[in-house]
Amino acid sequence: MQAGARRGPQEPGAGRHRLPGRRSIAGEAVNVVAQRAGTPPLSRVLVSGTIPPLADPYYRRPETGAALSSGVSPGQTVVLTHGEETPAAPAAQGGTGKTQLAAEFAHALRSAQAVAVLVWVTATSREAVLTGFAQAASAVGAAEPDAGAEAAADRFAAWLAHTARPWALIVDDLGDLGDLEGLWPVPGSSVSSGGNGSGPDPGTGRVVITTRLPPDAFSTASHADAASLRIVPVSGFSRREALSYLDSRLNDYPDQRIEALDLGKDLDGLPLGLAQAAAVMTVKGLGCREYRALLAERRGHMSGVRAEGVSAEILATWSLAAECAHELAPAGLAWPTLALAAMLEPHGIPGGVLTSPAACGYIAGRPGAATLADQAMVRAAIANLARAGLISIDSASQVRTVRMHPSVRAAVRAWLPAADLPHVVHAAADALVQAWPETGGAELDQALRDCVAALRRAGGGPDTLWQPEAHPLLFRSGASLEAGGLAGRAIAYWQSMVTASTGRLGPGHASTAAAKDKLGAAYESAGRSGEAITAFAGVLADSERDRGPGHPDTITARARLAHAYASAGRPAEAVAIYERAAADAGRQLGAGHAVTLSARASLADAYQAAGRGEDALSAYRLLVADAERFLGPGHPATLAARAGLAALHLDGGRPGDAIEAYRRVLADTETRYGRDHLDVIAARADLASALRRSGKLKDAIAAYERVLADRERIQGPEHPDTITARANLAFAYRGADMLREAIPVYEHTLADRERVQGPDHADTRTARSNLAAAYQQAGRLGDAIEAYQRVLADSERMLGPGDPETLAARCSLAAACYADGRLMEVITMLRHALADSERYLGPDHPMTATLRENLDNATST
Repeated sequence: MQAGARRGPQEPGAGRHRLPGRRSIAGEAVNVVAQRAGTPPLSRVLVSGTIPPLADPYYRRPETGAALSSGVSPGQTVVLTHGEETPAAPAAQGGTGKTQLAAEFAHALRSAQAVAVLVWVTATSREAVLTGFAQAASAVGAAEPDAGAEAAADRFAAWLAHTARPWALIVDDLGDLGDLEGLWPVPGSSVSSGGNGSGPDPGTGRVVITTRLPPDAFSTASHADAASLRIVPVSGFSRREALSYLDSRLNDYPDQRIEALDLGKDLDGLPLGLAQAAAVMTVKGLGCREYRALLAERRGHMSGVRAEGVSAEILATWSLAAECAHELAPAGLAWPTLALAAMLEPHGIPGGVLTSPAACGYIAGRPGAATLADQAMVRAAIANLARAGLISIDSASQVRTVRMHPSVRAAVRAWLPAADLPHVVHAAADALVQAWPETGGAELDQALRDCVAALRRAGGGPDTLWQPEAHPLLFRSGASLEAGGLAGRAIAYWQSMVTASTGRLGPGHASTAAAKDKLGAAYESAGRSGEAITAFAGVLADSERDRGPGHPDTITARARLAHAYASAGRPAEAVAIYERAAADAGRQLGAGHAVTLSARASLADAYQAAGRGEDALSAYRLLVADAERFLGPGHPATLAARAGLAALHLDGGRPGDAIEAYRRVLADTETRYGRDHLDVIAARADLASALRRSGKLKDAIAAYERVLADRERIQGPEHPDTITARANLAFAYRGADMLREAIPVYEHTLADRERVQGPDHADTRTARSNLAAAYQQAGRLGDAIEAYQRVLADSERMLGPGDPETLAARCSLAAACYADGRLMEVITMLRHALADSERYLGPDHPMTATLRENLDNATST
């Protein structure tokens, strides 16, 4: 019943597959990347994911830097692994600078515009890989934004293998090869850049992977082409590089660098240790000789501390850095800030988490009573940690703002007293809940889920977030899985939550009921309707038993069960349950309650789905009247109800009533929000669509022109909604047989799609197909055939020969060739399409039947 911002009608596809016939058939430039001779820089680089910033100052490594900027050739995968293990540099510790080298490579590609698409994926888990790939798939148009993450990730992997656009993918900190199972990036293209399948083009993609896995894990695996895979071990700085690095950092006084070479040797050239040492010396004005003495003393003092995978050298440099930060004003806040950050994800904590009220209250020692002054002090404490080399801050990113090396995190956790752990864990959990927005986007949600996973691993036992009952973070994290299209993982998560809550809190606890409800919703989202109905029926039975049939929770549970039946295509059963839910809600909560109105709207939709059009119409009319009476004409629920009634009129063949209702929605929406609100523009687009469908093309065109002008003025000419509005106007022109006006608008739309969304985006293919159809309608068959050929080539390259979109594209091309009298080519195309359809979709698929009929008509002509 909520009326959110809508995008309005989407541009239609070409939509004609039958042949005519007798039966009707982030960062700054750091280096110059070598490009292939004759390849000009690309005009823009599409970036997906958050590229970490380079260290400030950043030191380029002439001897140990892996030469990625010039050494990763198109068609090649480079894996940066840990160099030779030493006591100061165990492989599990890392700290040799692999991520920074990958970041330098990414920033250089972006600065030189040497690729069209640049993707950074932080590979902390399989879930993180799926989310990163899905986000990239949406960005390049390989999958729709609302596609499930698993399916979208598959689409992106296929896009990498087939696109002719130059791209680069960086997979950072891959901890398990299984996280890339089925998604291993193929840096070469399986088709030529012309898209005609004439041969492979190995020069499309570059892949860089950083990992602490041993090189043998890659050399013995079967997931990659050995010819394109290069393992590059990364050790610490060489002695000359370490000396040069310290020389560049230490310039307060001439003697500050005395024994710099020895300090580099003490720390085995580890960039992590040297950065912390240089930071402390800079802040405190120490020289290398003085620092070496402190380092030796601190190593002895820390000899009894053990942190898994962290060397004694890093334990000592971390300790000195923490002590330094703790002494900086505001004194005493560095340690609790460090402890809180160490509970979270080292690859990036969203900025809002550490400055949330819960975090500030914990750090300042005033839980539940933090002030703005406390927040200012916390920001200063975070800056002090960065000054001391303990964290890095990316002020340009709200998603992964604060980073802490995993070795620093491990050292902090090892030093934290066990008695303090529950307090910092709960403070971190509260901070995550407060910082987690309802609609933050897939990348932010993943960063926050990474923080949750890190927190649960650090929690000192599985019960910490279940004391005294389930922490809200457990539910917020699970909800984000479903919102992110991670259906399989959402189901597994809620199954584990049901088990955990039942065991810890009991089967009748509210948290257990909530987890069962979430499990049902996850089943429904995944299309597992039978299991969803079973789960919701169980929730309803529990609620009736524990709370009674008239309790609001019971009414809600009944409505959810009805929705599951409706989603399963069982409208008659849905109607019966919705009728009970609406009656109970009206009796217990009142006719104007939001739950009652929502149940009645769902009941009206269920009537329509069950073929009970008159009941649906009556239900919507009563709903609109009651919503206006109780909430007012401009309330979002009233506007949504009136829009539902308008759609019902339109689908029921009552265009006059539909148009009148849409005009009322537009007027009420404009009164509530003002003429420039996006909901007003969307309401006008709905009216335009109704006018067009009713045959009132002159009025529809005027409305579409107004929608386009408003979107250009408010959202800008390159916003996707603006481009869609332009496509809708072109479609209306074409419907009115105003082809002279339609074709330039279609051409403009295609140019916008290619420039803004890229040539491989699904919307770009749709735009080209629409333009081809307009050319064909105008009798420009040569232009139509050329455009359809490009659509077919792109569809086949991106989606494969058996995808319904590819088959439809081949059929559209055949129709244009048929109109041009090229019958033999038509027959060849249709035989090809029919064979593909039978192979991929099956002999009984509707598309196969259509193609078979088209071929019969063509051969009998």
